[in-house]
Order: sequence, then structure tokens, then C-alpha cells
Amino acid sequence: MGFMLRQHKYTLDILTRASMISCKPVDTPISTSKAIILPDPLFSNATRFRQIVGAPQYLTFTRPDICFVVNKVCQFMHAPTDFYWVAVKRILRYLKGTTTHDLHITRSSSFALHSFTYANWAGSIADRKSTSGYLVFFG
Repeated sequence: MGFMLRQHKYTLDILTRASMISCKPVDTPISTSKAIILPDPLFSNATRFRQIVGAPQYLTFTRPDICFVVNKVCQFMHAPTDFYWVAVKRILRYLKGTTTHDLHITRSSSFALHSFTYANWAGSIADRKSTSGYLVFFG
């Protein structure tokens, strides 16, 4: 019992709009190897970049697994580069393989309080910024 939140059709619409409906899926939305970002040329079609990157922002409501990477590529909308276009295409390839992922919300009879935190001091190679977050569950 509970709610099942799904955005299957919207995900397929994004893939169709990006001409990646028949792409090969990948297991992770971002490369797991550390990337060293060298001076990279600007992406030739900034409007297309913004259109494609803007769409997955609405998927993050039901897909917390892509929140970090979508936020990361959105930080470069003002001056998109070829490197970040490749990252966007990887996100789309990940979405292709996970179109049936849902967010299942169920009722709990527990009144337990659970909290989780994460911190990574100056962990970004690109800008040496820190990443932190927290999550609190009640019930």
C-alpha cells in the first residue's frame, strides 16, 4: 500500500527530444573515474544544451538518484562546453536504462527518527568546492 510516483512517459519524451531514444544504456549517471578538466571548447549549440539540460530537472522530484549530476551540469548552462555535453548525454543514457524506476512512498507505523549526513571537504577537482548534505526521516 502507498503511492507509486512514476515519470516514465516524461523520461521517454526527453530521450525522444534529444534523439537518444535508441541509445545504449549505462549503469551510472556520471563517470566514476576522476576527470581532469582541461580548457575545453564551448559547445556549439548552447540553446540545445539548455533545452536538454532543463528537462531532467523535473525528473529529480521522483528520481533522487540523478539530483547531483543534473545539478552539476546545470551549473554550466551559461557557458556549456563539449565536456559537459558528454556528461549530459551520459545522464540521458542512464535514464534510458532506468525508465521504469519509480519512487514508492509507503506509510510507516514507526516513530523512529533516522538522519544521515555526508561531507566531502574540497573534493571537487574542478573548483575545489566542498559537498555536503543531510537527510532526515521520521517514521
